[in-house]
Amino acid sequence: MEIFVDDETKLTLHGLQQYYVKLKDNEKNRKLFDLLDVLEFNQCYSCLVLQVVIFVKSVQRCIALAQLLVEQNFPAIAIHRAMPQDERLARYQQFKDFQRRILVATNLFGRGMDIERVNIAFNYDMPEDSDTYLHRVARAGRFGTKGLAITFVSDETDARTLNDVQDRFEVNISELPEEIDISSYIEQTR
Repeated sequence: MEIFVDDETKLTLHGLQQYYVKLKDNEKNRKLFDLLDVLEFNQCYSCLVLQVVIFVKSVQRCIALAQLLVEQNFPAIAIHRAMPQDERLARYQQFKDFQRRILVATNLFGRGMDIERVNIAFNYDMPEDSDTYLHRVARAGRFGTKGLAITFVSDETDARTLNDVQDRFEVNISELPEEIDISSYIEQTR
């Protein structure tokens, strides 16, 4: 897939599968936990190490979701703009070194931070606009690897933003199917 950001800039997202899930805001946590389990997060022994970035809309939501994931035994860590820079960098390094494999982040992480093996990007909260969407989902499937982007759509504003993304970038984002082939978003070890 080739995405034109403006008349002169083109972003190519080869190998990135993009889907959405319609649900109510209060259903997001359960759906996220279910998807992390279904997408082989904890069971993927024959795969390269799986890393996930989950984008949220606020610092408070970032802190709360990361804590909830840890309570559910997912190896999560949070990065947000309210942290001192040295703490953000230390947490970024923990994620990069696979000490924590799930990163819950605000839009701060959507630009400028490149991790080679992020396989899945979740838009837990829909971004405000198509540019932010693009920067978020582009965290997955970088450097020629496969990736998966899943966006939660919980109201009409979210649906309009998703339509804007599809119109602007001329891409079809389908509803998440019941089953996804693991090889579509992660490289298998030999």
